[in-house]
Amino acid sequence: MEQLGLDGMPRRLYTCTPSRLNSWLDCARRYRFTYLDRPAPQKGPAWAHNSLGASVHNALAGWWREPYERRTPLMAAILVTNGWITEGYRDEEQSALWRDRAREMVSGYVKTLDPSDDPVGVERTVATRTAVIAVSGRVDRLDRRGDELVVVDYKTGRRPLTTDDARSSIALAIYAIAASRMMHRASHRVELHHLPTGAVIEWEHTDESLGRHLRRAEEIALEASAADEAYRAWAGRSGSRTAAQVPKRNPAQGPAQVPPEIDALFPPSPGPVCSWCDFRRHCPEGRAAAPDRLPWDGLAAELDTAGSV
Repeated sequence: MEQLGLDGMPRRLYTCTPSRLNSWLDCARRYRFTYLDRPAPQKGPAWAHNSLGASVHNALAGWWREPYERRTPLMAAILVTNGWITEGYRDEEQSALWRDRAREMVSGYVKTLDPSDDPVGVERTVATRTAVIAVSGRVDRLDRRGDELVVVDYKTGRRPLTTDDARSSIALAIYAIAASRMMHRASHRVELHHLPTGAVIEWEHTDESLGRHLRRAEEIALEASAADEAYRAWAGRSGSRTAAQVPKRNPAQGPAQVPPEIDALFPPSPGPVCSWCDFRRHCPEGRAAAPDRLPWDGLAAELDTAGSV
C-alpha cells in the first residue's frame, strides 16, 4: 500500500536511482543543478578518469556478451581498444598510454574469471518500490553462487577500497534487495572488484542490514522530495506559475535564478570534493573550498611523471 499524506491522499512515490539519492547526500546544490534546473547549467569539461571507467565497464560488459569461445584476455583487450573513450585526456599520447594500461587491466582481470560461468545479468537494470520510493539502478554484474545472487560492482579509481566501502554502500544494498525481489532468490553478498589492484572487497549483508539501508534510502528520499516539491511549485509545474512565466535561459548562463527561500533548500556542501564537481564554475563556495583540477588529474598518481602523464 502507498503511504498516505496528511490530506489522506496517497503520497506520490519518489522515483530515483541510488545515484540520485547519493547526490542529495553529497551536495544539495549539485543535486538541484543535476535533476531540477532545466535546462541544466553547463558542465565543465569531461574528466579523463570518468572516460577510463566507462571504457573499462563497457569492455567488460561486451566481453560477457561474446560467445563462450571468444571470451579470452585478447578479446577483452580488443574491446577496450575498439570502445576507447578519449574525452578528458591531455593529448593523444596520454590517451594512448591509458588505453594500453586499461587493456592490461581488463585482460588481466578476465584471466581470473571462468568464461563458462555466465552471469545472471550484465549491466542489468533492477528495480523495487516501497511505500515511499520507486528505485531502480543498473548492476555491473549479477552472479549466481549456489542458491544466492551476488552483486558485483567494478571499480577503476586509484583509491584503495576497504570493507567499509562495500558495507556502507546504499547502492549495492538496494541492488541486492531489488535483484532478490525481482528474481525471487536471496541476495545478501555484495562485492567491489577493484581492477587496478585485482582486489575483491566483499560484504555479507543480513536481512536486518539490508533493511537499514532501505530505510535510510527512504529517509533521504523524503528530504529530497520535499525540496523537489517546493522547487516545482516555484517553477510553476505544480503551483500557480505557468511554465511560460519561468525565464528562458541558455545553460551557459548558469543555474536558474531562484528566490532565497528556494536556494536555502539546496545548500552547497563545500569540501575537497568540490575540485571534481561538474558544476564548480557555478558555485562560489565550491571554488573557495578546493583548488581547480585539470581534466586528467583524477588518473592514478603512479603514472604522473614529468615526461609523460
